[in-house]
Amino acid sequence: MEKQNVYEKPVTLKNIMKFAVPTIAMTVFMSFYTMVDGLFVSNLIGTDALSAINLTAPVIQLVTAISTMLATGGSAVIMKKMGEKKEEEAREDFTFLILVNIIVGFFMCGIGYLLVNRIFAGMNLSADVAEYCAAYLNRYLLFTVPILLMNNFTLYMIASEKATLSLICSVAGGVLNIVLDYVFIACLDMGISGAATATGLGYCVTAVTGLIVFRRKKSLLHFKKPVCRLRVLADAAANGCSEMATALVTGIITMMFNWTMLHYVGENGVAAVTIIMYVLMFASSLYTGYSYGVAPMLSFYYGEKNGEKLKRLVAVSLKVIAGISVLTVAASFFLTKPLVSVFARPDNPVYDLAVTGNRICTAALLFIGFNIFASGMFTALSNGVVSAVLAFSRSFVFMLITMLVLPLVFGVNGIWLATPAAELMALVLSASLFFRYRRRYGY
Repeated sequence: MEKQNVYEKPVTLKNIMKFAVPTIAMTVFMSFYTMVDGLFVSNLIGTDALSAINLTAPVIQLVTAISTMLATGGSAVIMKKMGEKKEEEAREDFTFLILVNIIVGFFMCGIGYLLVNRIFAGMNLSADVAEYCAAYLNRYLLFTVPILLMNNFTLYMIASEKATLSLICSVAGGVLNIVLDYVFIACLDMGISGAATATGLGYCVTAVTGLIVFRRKKSLLHFKKPVCRLRVLADAAANGCSEMATALVTGIITMMFNWTMLHYVGENGVAAVTIIMYVLMFASSLYTGYSYGVAPMLSFYYGEKNGEKLKRLVAVSLKVIAGISVLTVAASFFLTKPLVSVFARPDNPVYDLAVTGNRICTAALLFIGFNIFASGMFTALSNGVVSAVLAFSRSFVFMLITMLVLPLVFGVNGIWLATPAAELMALVLSASLFFRYRRRYGY
């Protein structure tokens, strides 16, 4: 009953932030997993190795796409049932979906190892970069199942009113990652394989903690004897397909960025793209964390048919996102040089490319937050189709258009302009669908 009372509290900024602040902090620390790898790799190994991490990113996003779909979509389905007072059925579905993720993890790991030596063929990479790519991916794939469990337990801890525990796990994993990066790369000379190992072991913190915590009956969600309901799996897949689409097409767009940069600038351009993606990823984690935090509340109020609380929650959320947007744009623009210098020295040709690119891409931060929230909101409201349309259009259709057109007109600067232009187009679509469905959901 204590867990349910949290959802029954008044919808105020203070109560919303109690949900959201831990998840914002959590996603920021999760973004450190990749950023810390880049920091140690670029400074201790070199920018060729940094390029390799970006070149392997599409493969990693493909591996985790299905888990992301089941985690976000499953959370919406399960918390909707909680709001409908179907607690035991929701717990059975929760256990079933976790088992599905474990099976998917083993399957994706096997497929990854079968294809790892063919993935980078035909990209015209130097021998060093190609070797770095294979070494990083070979070690990263060992942790496929823990990574998928981490994706799921992160969201289910939030839904179970354990956002603080999720934050602690993320911080602990991030600290472990930092320490092991230094030990494996600087002390044990494991190279880029050490960076992948450190990242995987960092993810294991949340995975192991989740297996322990969700065995306890006191938890709002906990393991029960699973019941195979294919309808639940289908609903979770439908609700979370937008997040899967985002992960998949982000990988495709990353490959397009890499190929375009290889064409215009070479491997230094790929390294510059990597640095800018770190900055955008860090800023985006603020919006993603907030959306994760309020998603269970949206699902619960929707299942409870409480239109007043739903409307209040959405209104406050839009104001919060607007405030974060202004702060991130200002910080990213004025701190461009210090941020870039962490990864590349001023005498490195990558430095000037990244400084110019980051200042142009900073404009995207005005729009990203609203687009992330809109897609997450429709997922939480069990409208996976609209969420998928938003995510697919934003991450693929608009990015594809801008990536094909703008570089032809503006050259390298057109590559940097592609992201702000695509996000602005996505904002127009998000706003139109937001107002179109306003009466249906009562927000």
